[in-house]
Amino acid sequence: MSRIAKAPVIIPSGVDIKLEGNNMTVKGSKGQLSFDFNPAISVEITDNVISMQWNKDDKNATAQAGTARAIVSNMVTGVSAGFERKLTLIGVGYRAQAKENILSLSLGFSHPVDFEVPAGVSVETPTQTEILVKGSDKQQVGQVAAKIRAYRPPEPYKGKGVRYADEHVARKEAKKK
Repeated sequence: MSRIAKAPVIIPSGVDIKLEGNNMTVKGSKGQLSFDFNPAISVEITDNVISMQWNKDDKNATAQAGTARAIVSNMVTGVSAGFERKLTLIGVGYRAQAKENILSLSLGFSHPVDFEVPAGVSVETPTQTEILVKGSDKQQVGQVAAKIRAYRPPEPYKGKGVRYADEHVARKEAKKK
């Protein structure tokens, strides 16, 4: 039984929700997102509360209800407050610079790496070794941060590379004679 799907999603002020069949559109100050539900789930909106309804005997419908509730909750949070992922560059000469929709990274390669930021996500560099990825879609923010990290993931011996700000890298001891 899904426990997540049972919890209602509370709609904050300033968020407008439109439900048409199996499609939900959420508008807020940070943008607009939409999602198509599985036909096994029905959604009810009453008094600024969204709740999921499904056939409790069907395991697939139960799983889909939990997933749909989590996605709706992330959509409501995203258009009202937004999501943010912070990356840190660790290594001598590792730098980042954001210009409009291009993030220029210097990661120890013989050439600079230019990452084109997709629409709906913004990238800021408060310092040369910090990158802030912001947006209203949680999945897209996480995907962009993962793509940036994939250029130079942190290595276990010196810890150099691009890592999430809250990431712990397990360090290994160097080979001994």
